[in-house]
Amino acid sequence: MTRILLVEDENKIADFVIQGLQSEDYEVEHVSDGVAALDNILKNPYDLILLDVMLPGKSGNEVLQSARAAEVKTPIIMLTAKSELSDKLLGFKSGADDYMSKPFFMEELLARCKALLSRNTKPNDDTTTVGELSLDKVTRRVKWRDSSMVLSQREFTLLEYLMRSPGNVYSRQQIMQFVWGIDFNTQTNIVDVCIQRIRRKLVNTEKNDLSEFPIESIRGIGYRIRKPD
Repeated sequence: MTRILLVEDENKIADFVIQGLQSEDYEVEHVSDGVAALDNILKNPYDLILLDVMLPGKSGNEVLQSARAAEVKTPIIMLTAKSELSDKLLGFKSGADDYMSKPFFMEELLARCKALLSRNTKPNDDTTTVGELSLDKVTRRVKWRDSSMVLSQREFTLLEYLMRSPGNVYSRQQIMQFVWGIDFNTQTNIVDVCIQRIRRKLVNTEKNDLSEFPIESIRGIGYRIRKPD
């Protein structure tokens, strides 16, 4: 059974969400403060986490940052009354997979839960390879030449997206929509920062030039994976 951790300190909202999740046969565990949330996340395996931002003890963003720093890869949807773009971007930069502003319809929350859960479980070939770059979809480990690294979920999803069609140029807006679910122009460099992190993780600058890594920046447009020779 799919296990979901709900972190929400408002009892009425928690009851509403729990009822909706249980109607879809999800197993739900509920905690109401950030300290307990982080403790549970680090000790127990979950398939999905629903994390409120405004929490006693530790804020949702603090819990999120600590979980990602500890290499927790579980998909996380942030739930919050704060709907400003800057708040959402902070959550995405910290490693959130999706963001829902209160109040919300239960039907939409369930749809987003199902989308994230199916993204992690849908059957695929285990490995995608383009030239010297290979991506293991089960372990989320990426290899390039003599480097091997487990990427964060955002980094992995971005790289997998580019590797689908080597040579095809994807705009920053296309990438943001697929990886972060943002379908409008935010004038942010979040895509560039994520790609820089991928490069730094995989390129041994003592042995290789950064320009040799197959992610290419197309000036004024976006990025692509270079086709192997």
